[in-house]
Amino acid sequence: MILVISSSLHPDSRSRILARACIDRLSGLGEETHLFDLAVSPLPQCDGANAYGDSNVGELSRQIKQADAILIASPVYNYDVNSAAKNAVELTGRAWTGKVVGMMLAAGGHGSYMSAMGLANSLMLDFRCLIVPRFIYATGDAFEGSNLADEEIQSRVDLLVDDTLRIARALQTPE
Repeated sequence: MILVISSSLHPDSRSRILARACIDRLSGLGEETHLFDLAVSPLPQCDGANAYGDSNVGELSRQIKQADAILIASPVYNYDVNSAAKNAVELTGRAWTGKVVGMMLAAGGHGSYMSAMGLANSLMLDFRCLIVPRFIYATGDAFEGSNLADEEIQSRVDLLVDDTLRIARALQTPE
């Protein structure tokens, strides 16, 4: 199963459009997918104590553990992924261990294309995740309303999904 996490809390999120484009590609390939949308299933702020017992935290942790790979869709705020994405990682911690992770970012301008690196470094160093060395970075001109309108970005979605699947399959141990 491939888990897609949409971390935007905005009702008209462009990163959610990227997440849905990945799900469409995965479904078209016959892959089992699940979308965990933080706008629909909100998580409490990580407090280092009681927040871990939240039912949505438990469900997200379960889905992360079961996933063969995870694709994170996030808006970029202040040259970084949004705080909801980072909070999700803080709350679910060890569930990420050894996972294949791909990223897709929606940003307001071209200047924060390196914004995935903080989260990527954390996932690699803290949880030994394998980060897919291809990510999507899309600015506002790639979207029209609630649709992905840029063929180049759609092509990158397809490549991200294909690379993620290839890496995840290569790492699977035979049963």
